[in-house]
Amino acid sequence: MAQASARHILVDNEAKCNELKTAIENGADFGQVAKENSSCPSSRDGGNLGTFGRGQMVPEFDTVVFSAPVGVVQGPVKTQFGYHLLEVTERQD
Repeated sequence: MAQASARHILVDNEAKCNELKTAIENGADFGQVAKENSSCPSSRDGGNLGTFGRGQMVPEFDTVVFSAPVGVVQGPVKTQFGYHLLEVTERQD
């Protein structure tokens, strides 16, 4: 069964999500940006969501996590919770 580890940043609007993505692409630390900006409780751990299998996250999230290249920040990804930046940190297909 496919498994992935990922971290994310959750914000309430697309503009903020794009702003944070640009900051990360320009060298800001993903974990630090998550701690300072993400509204998810995972922000305390730099946005780390741990390891999970296909179908354990919302569909929009799942699609990205199980198709995106490892180590490349993806997003904004819109879900019912808001806008996410996602980074797959590890995946076993």
